[in-house]
Amino acid sequence: MKSIGNSPRTAEWYAERTDYLAEFLSPERAETLRRAVSMRTHYMTVMAENTFHPHNASALVRHCEAFGVQKMHTVESLCRFDPSTNIVRGTDKWVDIERHASTADALAALRRDGYRIVATTPHRESCTPETFDVGRGRFALVFGTEHAGITDEVTASADEFLRIPMCGMVESLNVSASAAILIYMLSERMRREVGEWRLSETERAEILYRWSRECVKDSELILKRKYGEI
Repeated sequence: MKSIGNSPRTAEWYAERTDYLAEFLSPERAETLRRAVSMRTHYMTVMAENTFHPHNASALVRHCEAFGVQKMHTVESLCRFDPSTNIVRGTDKWVDIERHASTADALAALRRDGYRIVATTPHRESCTPETFDVGRGRFALVFGTEHAGITDEVTASADEFLRIPMCGMVESLNVSASAAILIYMLSERMRREVGEWRLSETERAEILYRWSRECVKDSELILKRKYGEI
């Protein structure tokens, strides 16, 4: 979903319209949306470099949605990040995907937002999911291509490196499996160990408003009739 951006609208502005749209939803659906947004975070994000296979793109989106990561970044200098409709199963409606034309653009955007760049690779003796310092500030997990892994550009720019210890004779985890393990483990640790990991009140209100519009048929027309604007 595309976000509204640097909107001056207040949490109250969003909440009023969301409450109105809730009249067109079942109570169970409205509660599911509110419960999900309460667990979303911008403290942790994901960056994917040139993910070629649609099933891996789909898996990354589903992992973010399942574990509350609200936004992910994609680098599309070599190929478009294109989740398979059948595999992603609509989860791309609930995760914000920010697309970048180059790795440099993506890294710069993450830096501007105050993220540590954490490159995921089995080839560096660095921290593991158990030892990574989740409390030291926002972090972005960077996943490389399916075959080559992270690029030299990411390696040179990374603040930290993160690996999953394995005891087999080959590196048997693909990008999808690695992402699932890391996003799950670090999101769980984040919620236990970090005090301020939730979205701000206005961020929650804005996202819930967008989600409600997604769920209500003809929501644009309904809101225009009620408020004259959306």
